Amino acid sequence: MPKSKPKQSSSANRRVATSDDIEVSTYLEIAREISGEQTAVTKEEAVAPSGQEAIVVVDFGSQYSLLIARRIRECHVYCELVPYDTPWEKIAPLNPKGFILSGGPASVYQEDAPLAPAYIYESHLPVLGICYGMQAITKQLGGHVAPGEKKEYGHAVLHLGDSEAALFAGLDDSQPVWMSHGDRIEEMPPGFSAMAYTENSPVAVMGNGDNIFGLQFHPEVAHTPQGMTMLRNFAIDICGCQGNWTMGSFIDESINRIKKQIGKGKVINALSGGVDSAVVASLIHRAVGDQLTCIYVNNGLLRREEVERTFKVFDQNLGMKIIYVDATDRFIDRLKGVVDPEVKRKVIGEEFIEVFEEEANRIGRVDYLAQGTLYPDVIESAASGSTASAKIKTHHNVGGLPDKMRLNLIEPLRYLFKDEVRQLGMELGMPEEMVWRQPFPGPGLAIRIIGDVTSDKLEILRSADFVVMNEIKKANLYRQLWQTFAVLTDVKSTGVMGDFRTYGYLVALRAVTSDDVMTADWARLPYDLLARISNRIINEVPGVNRVVYDITSKPPSTIEWE
Repeated sequence: MPKSKPKQSSSANRRVATSDDIEVSTYLEIAREISGEQTAVTKEEAVAPSGQEAIVVVDFGSQYSLLIARRIRECHVYCELVPYDTPWEKIAPLNPKGFILSGGPASVYQEDAPLAPAYIYESHLPVLGICYGMQAITKQLGGHVAPGEKKEYGHAVLHLGDSEAALFAGLDDSQPVWMSHGDRIEEMPPGFSAMAYTENSPVAVMGNGDNIFGLQFHPEVAHTPQGMTMLRNFAIDICGCQGNWTMGSFIDESINRIKKQIGKGKVINALSGGVDSAVVASLIHRAVGDQLTCIYVNNGLLRREEVERTFKVFDQNLGMKIIYVDATDRFIDRLKGVVDPEVKRKVIGEEFIEVFEEEANRIGRVDYLAQGTLYPDVIESAASGSTASAKIKTHHNVGGLPDKMRLNLIEPLRYLFKDEVRQLGMELGMPEEMVWRQPFPGPGLAIRIIGDVTSDKLEILRSADFVVMNEIKKANLYRQLWQTFAVLTDVKSTGVMGDFRTYGYLVALRAVTSDDVMTADWARLPYDLLARISNRIINEVPGVNRVVYDITSKPPSTIEWE
């Protein structure tokens, strides 16, 4: 245990991230935080399985920080992402076997640049610094970092100088890597030596004799093909992790934790029809049975046949209490004239809370609120608690919320990725139809309508989206794609139909592939499939006379348009 610890910042961004499912409970949690109240589980509280070893990723605000954690999880080693200023008392329960320092947008020579806590070095555990993390190691241990003469972004070729090092086991002497930095190591700390180089980075990898390493490139991204091997070498061979973390062990630990937390209390879960809320419901129901009540709110922003399909699947497979609330009119009324996507989210969140609280009051005493918060959206909402993170966009968990909330929060999936949740669902015996449902945004179709939301526009979008999904499923591509959907733009254009001039909406198609949602690539759909989709939309959806296909990856774009 470290003998001393650096001073910790008392401020933290406590915004909570959400999954792509509609999770009403998210709004409730944010409301609690705005009012200064504490929830049952916070981001800073460690939830590693008891007795489980872990690798801790110290987050300096990189948009790829979550990918590091995901790659380590793929080695069957539990990994958790924490803000760089997290105190040791919050780290110790994780039983860390090593630390990884993430990249970040800052420069270490800037005033007030974030640095690693002293306990990381005092622990004498293995440390791996990535990009900014490497530069933080350099500065803190006596080296020198300066702006590079040339910035290095994109592909580079890494040449190993010490191919026998444990970190490089199984690697080629030369290999492609992905760089994204403008600073460089001018002088390594005492005791460190260069282990690899690129054309523009004489010190692309450094290490000392005490298992502290620095990588100037990003091994966590797919653009570094052998990066996974390096991370596995670090976690297994250098840190000595056993690699025995599985979804089966996660289920057992989660059920025990849920039983202990809830006791004899009553729980509400907001069902959306998505995998996240369904898995949460299944876990909690397995733990406490009829103490759980699920609530399904139809906000009028759902896709065609969404309600019917959801209830059919849930009735046949979940076997638990479900309350249905049709709140279509009140949501549509609240959205009249609202154009800005951030305002849409606030309006939807505020109304969702009101509906949900009304239903909770009808049930009687409710002690806990369950939600399916996942890891990926945390980074985009700057929810990691780190002041080093840059917010990309808020999700549907934004302000405009009540001042007081009384429910305690349960988030059994908060530290899982979407693919892990799906593995968990299969382990729980849930049907594939439920487990492999494509993500659907929390604000629903409201953020797939550019501009104001009206009943007429919703019907146009539902019809177009139905065509898209129907054709994608007929082509047997649904499982291969991360998300597929239509966007109703606010652009109108001239067309000709039946020798008559038309002036109709432009619909944009979006289909992406992804493993982790942090990055995504546009799907190379067959031309004949695109042609069928376009032809059907034009012919079957009144008010639309033009269809385009979005061929932008993430980054630079996000998956959703708003």
